[in-house]
Amino acid sequence: MRLITHNMLKCHVKNCDNPDKQFPLRFKGAELEQVEAERNDEFLVRMIPRLDWRALLVTTKELGIELPENIPEEPENDDAFLQALHTAILETHVKEGSMVCNGCSHEYKITKGIPNMLLAEHEI
Repeated sequence: MRLITHNMLKCHVKNCDNPDKQFPLRFKGAELEQVEAERNDEFLVRMIPRLDWRALLVTTKELGIELPENIPEEPENDDAFLQALHTAILETHVKEGSMVCNGCSHEYKITKGIPNMLLAEHEI
């Protein structure tokens, strides 16, 4: 699972203790893999407004990935920024582990890079 995907996932447990803590999910026992991908600057620039930057920073710090604290005023002209963003959201894959809700502690397993976001009937 790429971090771009993680940046769009939140907990959907019906009785979550604190809905304000459903996003971002924190990683537990994450096994990371770097998978080379072709860089597309136009795609990256178009994705910036769709990303929750604060959540992405929390996640990358948690995983030991460096990412600038702030988005540059002209990201399309900042090669170092675009490379760091590309590496973080498109080349970093979580192969195994789990994601945990900070509100209710529900755990979503990640197996072979695929997050299981299905809930049991009593959680819906």
